[in-house]
Parts: sequence; C-alpha cells; structure tokens
Amino acid sequence: MSIRAPRIEFAVGAFLLLSLASLLVLAFASTNGKWGFGGDTYPITARFATIGALRPNAPVKIGGVAIGQVGRIELDPVKFDSVVTLDINRRYDALPADTAASILTSGLLGESYINLAPGGDPDTLKPGDELVLTQPAVDLIQLVGKYMFSGGGEKAGDTGAAAEGTDPDSEAPASDDGTPAYLQGE
Repeated sequence: MSIRAPRIEFAVGAFLLLSLASLLVLAFASTNGKWGFGGDTYPITARFATIGALRPNAPVKIGGVAIGQVGRIELDPVKFDSVVTLDINRRYDALPADTAASILTSGLLGESYINLAPGGDPDTLKPGDELVLTQPAVDLIQLVGKYMFSGGGEKAGDTGAAAEGTDPDSEAPASDDGTPAYLQGE
C-alpha cells in the first residue's frame, strides 16, 4: 500500500462533506430561510379564477416590498375557484379590510407573486379573513395568441370577387370566353 492512498481518501471525504454542505445551503435558500416554523405570520385567504404560474412560497408584496408568502393553494370543490392562503408577517397586521389582491409577474417571464393594494377602510383584516377584491393572473401566451391570430378573416363588407361572377384580375365582368367586357364591343 502506498502513502498516496490516505491523501486520496481524505480528498474524497472532504469533497463529500463540501457537497453535503452545499446541498444544505441550497435547501435552506429554496425555502426562503424558513424551516416550517411559521409562528410569526397570520393567514389570509383570497379566491382567484385563475392563478397562472403562482406557486407555494411565492412572495406577497405591497409596493414591491415582500410582506409574506403564499402558504397554500387549493381548489374549492363547489365553486371551482383557486383558494390561495397568504401567510402575512405579523408586523403588517393593520392591513385595511378592503385590500385588493392581484397576481403579477416579475418582468416579462419572471416568477409570479401576489401584489396587495391596501384600501382606505378603517377596519383591518384579521387572521383567517378573506380578501374580496381579487384580480386573476394574466396568461401571456393566451394574449399573444389572440393578438397574432385575431385577424386574417374577410371583412364584413367584403364578399369576394368570385361570388360576384367577375374576373378577379380585371375591373369589368368577363364574358363566357374570358374576354373582358371593354374589349367585347370591338
């Protein structure tokens, strides 16, 4: 056995430890720094007709500042709406009762998040309350498809030259032999 074997074993062991530490940091970062101990938040629900690409743990923002995250997304079996539970930080416990929620996207193809627009109601939201004013997500692919494929059909007043019995290449009606009308009299 050579002296190099313990060095190789040490290098492999150090590499494995470094890899495990990297995975632990990645796991912590992907949970937004939370390990499931959500004691400093309170839940608020909101109903949306469509949520697009919204996912659990997506940020909840007011004016671009994160004040919470999406806790849960469920389907209402009666109304078939998406019921989204928002976990709001307790520091922001004075949200007005008429706060509106909308699903937006960061940039053109970025992550989806919920934007809250506080109203002017003196009453505040309490844990478990439901936001009444909601705006669903905009499906960008569907909008582009509607824009690209919205035209192309005949206009309302255009019946087409073939329907009138005219030669489409000439301005005057053609005879049975294909001679334009302005040449038939000669």
